[in-house]
Amino acid sequence: MIVAAFLRWVETAKAQERAKAANALARAYLKSEMSPEERHKAQVAMTYLLDDPSPQVRLALAEVLAAEPRAPRGLMVSLAEDQPEIASSVILLSPVLTDADLVDIAGRGTVETRALVAARGTVSVGVAAALAEIGDACELEVLLENPGARLTPFTLKRIAERHGRSERIRALLLERDDLSAGLRQLLVQFVAEALSGSGLVLGAIGSRRIERIAREASDSATVALLSDVHGDELRRLTEQLRTAGRLTPAFLMHALCAGRTDFFAAAIEAISGLDERRVRAILATGRLHAVRALLEATGLSREISPLFVDAIMQWRSLIESANGLDLDNIAHRLIARHREQTDLSDTARALLDMVERLAIAEERRLARDYASGLALAAA
Repeated sequence: MIVAAFLRWVETAKAQERAKAANALARAYLKSEMSPEERHKAQVAMTYLLDDPSPQVRLALAEVLAAEPRAPRGLMVSLAEDQPEIASSVILLSPVLTDADLVDIAGRGTVETRALVAARGTVSVGVAAALAEIGDACELEVLLENPGARLTPFTLKRIAERHGRSERIRALLLERDDLSAGLRQLLVQFVAEALSGSGLVLGAIGSRRIERIAREASDSATVALLSDVHGDELRRLTEQLRTAGRLTPAFLMHALCAGRTDFFAAAIEAISGLDERRVRAILATGRLHAVRALLEATGLSREISPLFVDAIMQWRSLIESANGLDLDNIAHRLIARHREQTDLSDTARALLDMVERLAIAEERRLARDYASGLALAAA
């Protein structure tokens, strides 16, 4: 009878009074002792208020019920589909909404709606994956900033693939400890693309030079990543680079000069298709002609294969010597041995030019380290 009287009263009451009554009814539903029949009728009354023409009334329901695990599910699903000021607290807080509800809300909603889903205290694997597939960069920033979001390697990969060109997305991804080397390399590539496409940089440096600088910067960053990559992850990254066409002679020489010998061997395996043991045995102990034949089997031309053979022999010698950790000397040694050759082809000379830039960059790094050491000693 009370509920019936309430519904009759609602027909004529003012909006502000109806909102107060909706608030009181929702609180009573949650906190008062009611028989099952009374509780059912109270739920019917709240459901009726979902059609109230005043947003104030529906907002009053949402404010009371949003975070409550005992709130009626049908009511919460309906409120979550209401206008943004009403739906926001429900989408953000309601424990009643299932993963399927949240995926549906994200799929049919707006940028703001998806951002609210991404900001929930806990975002499941499935919901995070759905957001990664359909979300814009702004709501995925929210997802990446949310410590309660469960992000699998596949979800992180999709975010990187879809929005890795966004500076903020890249920064948030690179801050993570669980990012694979393959994804870090992909993000490095996006940084290089951004650099080469910058109007300011193009105007100041020129397109041809910036293309080379961007490529070498990308190669340097990728080679730096390789120092911490081993085993299966190294093989996956190598295959990723091969598929992307990144295993160029210049990149392979860069890796070799930097002492990334495990990666170099994995790259030769990937390109040649030969057995791992055979490749590694030839690179580690094979005679000069066997090493050269292996390299040329991967497609390296006879113009440049001698430079690679020499580099391999150099790191063999360094590994066996007392200076085995000083692998950066390879670039300097190659320049000293080949710079004055007059019979080098244009291709081989271009490769040596790149090696010389590596050597110069290393000299500058050592000079900076020396100066920093002096400054610290004087402090």
